[in-house]
Amino acid sequence: MTETAPPPLEVDDDAPATAVGNRIRARWDELPAATLRVAQVVLDEPRLVLELRIDELAERAGTSPATVTRFCRQIGYPGYVALRMSVATEVGRSSALPGAVDIGRAFGPDDTAEEVRSALLAGATRSMQQTADSLDLVLLRRVAEALVASRHVDLYGVGSSALAAEALATRLYRIGVACNVWSEVHAGLTSAVVQDERCVAIGYSHTGRTAETIQMLRAAAETGALAVAITNDPTSPLAGVAAIVIQTSAFEQFLQPDDLAAYYSQVYVSDLLYVLTAQVDFARTSRHLAASALAVSPHRAGGVVARLPGDAGPGRPNRTPRRRNHA
Repeated sequence: MTETAPPPLEVDDDAPATAVGNRIRARWDELPAATLRVAQVVLDEPRLVLELRIDELAERAGTSPATVTRFCRQIGYPGYVALRMSVATEVGRSSALPGAVDIGRAFGPDDTAEEVRSALLAGATRSMQQTADSLDLVLLRRVAEALVASRHVDLYGVGSSALAAEALATRLYRIGVACNVWSEVHAGLTSAVVQDERCVAIGYSHTGRTAETIQMLRAAAETGALAVAITNDPTSPLAGVAAIVIQTSAFEQFLQPDDLAAYYSQVYVSDLLYVLTAQVDFARTSRHLAASALAVSPHRAGGVVARLPGDAGPGRPNRTPRRRNHA
């Protein structure tokens, strides 16, 4: 029996964005008809997940408990309990935050500067909070340890995703991690195919469907490198070629321009990865940060020029103080 096409996504413009809602909307066009009925019930009344057993929710959606479980897995949760926990977290947070800002619409020409400022702040905060809630810290720590031990790191991304990758690279090389960012597919593939099992490759893509990023990450994975995907969709093609998936959470319908919320969450993950990596070998991190600060100190206007022992400064020969022997 052929399944009918999915119905148009019915979204209440006044409803706040949630992590669960974002996942449903991101996967809407790919969900089978049976699980779409569950999806619509959860979108319309998310609190029902907290109030109903799995069989009761299935009855409300006109389907079976097995379909509800399948729906949970299709949007990135291992089961109904995990879905309930996510909804409970969102409900608790929305109740605790007074004066929540509506970001459920695109910006218009008549919006005031105050409205734009508030919406941008709300969008950035919400996207990072939802990302934080969905992160697996055990996996992040594993990636951080691999970065410290790596021979080389490749970071792949296109557009704003390349900027997020650059944010991580800028921090990593300051603490002694050799890395490159590739946004041009020919150069990225050339680098990817010379990696090995001592390397790490990280692909950034909000949708997980950017062809160039998928190609580069796949090529690196085939050499034995640890392949990591940073994406909003854990079921995407990019996630499919990765050994580790780090999920962000940002749904572009709620903020225009449509890449800003995604970019904020990607940079948040980059910053978190950097700090965890820096902690793995803190002694090495400290040495490298001190050396990099020393290297740029002469170029800071009005700053104090730091010198290593024996460095007499620009234009003067280095002399090591001689020890005088007194009779």
